[in-house]
Amino acid sequence: MRNILCIIMLVLSPLLVSAQIGPQTDTTLVIQEGVASYYGRIFHNRRTANGEVFDMEGFTAAHKNLPFGTMVRVTNKKNGKEVIVKINDRLPQNSKRTIDLARGAAKQIGMIQMGLAPVQISLIEPTAVADLRGYYQDNKPETMRLRDFSDPVIVEKDSSTIFTLTHLIPETQSLNF
Repeated sequence: MRNILCIIMLVLSPLLVSAQIGPQTDTTLVIQEGVASYYGRIFHNRRTANGEVFDMEGFTAAHKNLPFGTMVRVTNKKNGKEVIVKINDRLPQNSKRTIDLARGAAKQIGMIQMGLAPVQISLIEPTAVADLRGYYQDNKPETMRLRDFSDPVIVEKDSSTIFTLTHLIPETQSLNF
């Protein structure tokens, strides 16, 4: 009986560990980290900066300079919860916040109680990095990182040089084994 329990634990333990860890975000798609806040009732049913009507229970967000329509994944760094939102509004340029979420999106990542949360903002698609580079050209905001690793890195090795133990020992010394 004890052997059967051990076998079951060995089989199920990787499943339990992977369930606790959750999905991993591709770090090449992370473009910004900072503080998120949320807005709701005061702006409900008013027009956003791109002309849409704001729905406080929706999955939209305001950002200082991401293009309207950009879809981003916002991850709460305290609890690992994430939500995908569409940028449809603007934050003031002097705001200390990185992103302002609609109340519905804030609820999804568990930040309603505190009102603020440390977040990581990442793009959904790898092709979006190139799109943003084209959008910003040479005027990319300093707080944003856009890394594109679509081209393979080529490393050339010099096969004529073989690293041996003799390279570590000066010629005046000898090895005595």
